[in-house]
Amino acid sequence: MIDRKFMAYPRENGSVGIRNIVGVISTVACGNEVARWASRGLEGVKAFTHGQGCAQTLPDLERVSQTLISLGKHPNLAGVVVVGLGCESVDADSIADGIASSSGKWVETFIAQDLGGTEKASEAIRSKLVEMRSALLPGKREEADVSSLLLGIKCGGSDTTSGIASNPALGKAVDAFLDMGGSVAFGETTELIGAEGWIISRGRSEQIKDQLLSTILGMEQRAKRMGVDMRGGQPTGGNIKGGLSTIEEKSLGAAIKTGTRPIDGVVNYGNRIEGKGLYMVDSPGREPEFLTGIAASGAHMMAFTTGKGAPHNFPFMPIVKITGNSRTASSLNSHIDVDVSGILEGSMTVQSAGEIILKEMMEVASGKRTKAEGMGYDESMNIYTTGPVL
Repeated sequence: MIDRKFMAYPRENGSVGIRNIVGVISTVACGNEVARWASRGLEGVKAFTHGQGCAQTLPDLERVSQTLISLGKHPNLAGVVVVGLGCESVDADSIADGIASSSGKWVETFIAQDLGGTEKASEAIRSKLVEMRSALLPGKREEADVSSLLLGIKCGGSDTTSGIASNPALGKAVDAFLDMGGSVAFGETTELIGAEGWIISRGRSEQIKDQLLSTILGMEQRAKRMGVDMRGGQPTGGNIKGGLSTIEEKSLGAAIKTGTRPIDGVVNYGNRIEGKGLYMVDSPGREPEFLTGIAASGAHMMAFTTGKGAPHNFPFMPIVKITGNSRTASSLNSHIDVDVSGILEGSMTVQSAGEIILKEMMEVASGKRTKAEGMGYDESMNIYTTGPVL
């Protein structure tokens, strides 16, 4: 029996965090270096940088702004520093105000051009980060219930073992997590094409079924408007080498990780999930954009299955790597937290593997560090946009 209780950091707005981090959020690509320089080497401080924020269509700028606000409200952040250049289209003060609204977090804003350039701005930001870190960290954990947790799920670097071992095992863990009262966020809309019938059938209402269908068809139509099919992009070259020959084959193996419970809603990219249950976040499959979308939804942590091995972490959200490939578990041991290759070897059932995954996730919620956290592979992030750079 897995304990539904875990140790968390209480937040002023009633939510809880599983990490206690001071976050630095760059509003625009031109502010990335300042954010990184100011935060580098400070324990407990993590920066989110990306390639967006200026010279984009209005819908994309609105999406970037909403995503940054949602990230700033992330439950694992105790405080936030917003860093802007000063001439970008995304307004740093508006981002800071949006974060502070309803979150109760300590939020500061710095504009590099107003502070005399990058070096002076970096020094000023670093001084503030030291002050915030001293006041907010390390913090004290208190007992919390699984019902306060939102779990993100993903598969990446997939191969044939993903669809027949690690993803079915994660699906069992997802069902059990939901049954305990937790909530789950999934996405990778591109990787539901071919499995849409099964996904749609699980919508809790006719309205949700319609939302699921229109979301999946919308992603497919965006790809078709480019005048080419998805081969080479989805499945990726690595997927094909791993034995996945079509998007339908990849999707059927990927969708099983969502478990079997009803789907409670669809959330647009960059928005927070406000309800309880199982939710889809409209998002691409590529890690830099997908991880950002799931973190913006409010997910405390992520269970990430991989056949060939994937190194990514996210600065504000710990990621647990799971594989059903024994060679990957051995050769990429520094990446892998949970090895369920015993499913294929006959020493482990899918059900027991799911229980192992769920136990690991609850331990991570209470503070256990993941392999990806230890690597610090979390600077290659981005925000999903659909229009041109202008």
